[in-house]
Amino acid sequence: MRRYGRALLLLATVIGFAIAAWTIGAVGGRQVLDAMASIGWIGMVVFILWSGGVLTLLGMAWLVVAPDEPLARLPLFVWARTAREAATDVLPFSHLGGIAVGVRTLAARGISDRVIYASMIVDLTTEMASQLLFSLAGVAALLLLVVTDSAVQANIAPMAAGGLAALAALAASFAFAQRPMLQLAGALGARLLPGSEAVMTAVREQLDAVYRRPRRVLAAFVFNLLAWIASAAGAWIALVFMGADTPFWGVMTIEALIFTLRSVAFAVPGAIGIQEAAYVLIGPLFGLPPATAVALSLLKRGRDLAIGVPAILLWQVGEYRALADARR
Repeated sequence: MRRYGRALLLLATVIGFAIAAWTIGAVGGRQVLDAMASIGWIGMVVFILWSGGVLTLLGMAWLVVAPDEPLARLPLFVWARTAREAATDVLPFSHLGGIAVGVRTLAARGISDRVIYASMIVDLTTEMASQLLFSLAGVAALLLLVVTDSAVQANIAPMAAGGLAALAALAASFAFAQRPMLQLAGALGARLLPGSEAVMTAVREQLDAVYRRPRRVLAAFVFNLLAWIASAAGAWIALVFMGADTPFWGVMTIEALIFTLRSVAFAVPGAIGIQEAAYVLIGPLFGLPPATAVALSLLKRGRDLAIGVPAILLWQVGEYRALADARR
């Protein structure tokens, strides 16, 4: 079964690359390259390296809620998070598919299922909680404009408030439904897949063990919050290389609102179209011209390709080797 699973995963990735190539073409492959050229190779290298730092923070947030794993395994968790983000950004797998890739990456390196799933649940919970705090700051800054700008009050504020409410509901439901969903999965698994109930029980026990160490949960929250802030700061750095003079606080607010809308539209692979439209609507409110806002969005697409394509290829090489070993 594992052999067939890997083969299907490989086939899905090949199909995904084809669809992703078509999608980038639809967005505008030439425009993406032009956006990358607008900041020069030095700016692009700095932007990519900065994004690598963000991935390191995200990997640390995941590792810290896997108490059984030593700090020496940080590169593995950073790599798993990189593969997860690459599958979300490059392939048409949406966030759920990216999570599956991250889980598969850790499992292939010998991490136990109970540690993977329990740590992933806590990591996702703290990630959404930290994003909620970051988004609240963005909406608060937006509400300051509502007082003086009727256009913002009529068009943008309701959309941002709705996105924030949806994000809060999603985070709350995920936080409170963890144990009931695990119990339900265990009950269903006991009927359909013999032995799966034991796995779910082990995951629940590991999850309880993680939550009994609140300092680690708090550390994961802080690392995820720093990652959101650092990611937004990366957009400001890119704009500096573009020659834009948008203030730092304005870029942070724009990015907080963009992140909120992307999260609500989690079912759309890569938030194709949504991200670009959001930049055009929100950017000018904080002094970012529409053309520059679109260029920033396309630049992020180029960054995602520069990091994501090699990551997916390397991940698939590992999967192919595992498939070859299983045939021996």
